[in-house]
Amino acid sequence: MIRPRLQALLRENAELLIYAAVALFGLWVTFWGGWFFAVLGGGVAAVGASLALGALRRGPFRRPVGAPGVVEIVEGAIRYYGATEMGGEIPLRDLVEIRLLRLEGRAHWRLRSQSAEAMLIPVDAAGSAALADAFTALPGLHMGAVSAALAQVADQGDAMRTVWRRPV
Repeated sequence: MIRPRLQALLRENAELLIYAAVALFGLWVTFWGGWFFAVLGGGVAAVGASLALGALRRGPFRRPVGAPGVVEIVEGAIRYYGATEMGGEIPLRDLVEIRLLRLEGRAHWRLRSQSAEAMLIPVDAAGSAALADAFTALPGLHMGAVSAALAQVADQGDAMRTVWRRPV
């Protein structure tokens, strides 16, 4: 009954649409009248808007799986299990630099730790969307800049781009 392209668009943006609906519901409750509903609706609208903003910023991280390997975020550490490439683990507290680069036509995250160990993670590996939530815990990282860099590098733009460095 719904066109396939519209179904795909709704499926891709379901999280954003749900949170936007929560924000709109909060605004609707705000105008019921009285200070109680104004405060309640304003709070619901603020929560929905902040969640929608987070979903919007995580959007570029969601890609169809096209690379071998799996990314996991477990207990404050980024783990990559590579099928054909080297895997590894880097705790978020030891992370000092994040770069986006293109190798052999495929975009990769290059994570470097304090001990100068580096780990390459394909942008389109299974579970790589979880990196968006992990990166938000890093001090001084701007998700808007990361999303813009991801769109630019992944779409055959720059060959390498530094996204974040730990502040000294």
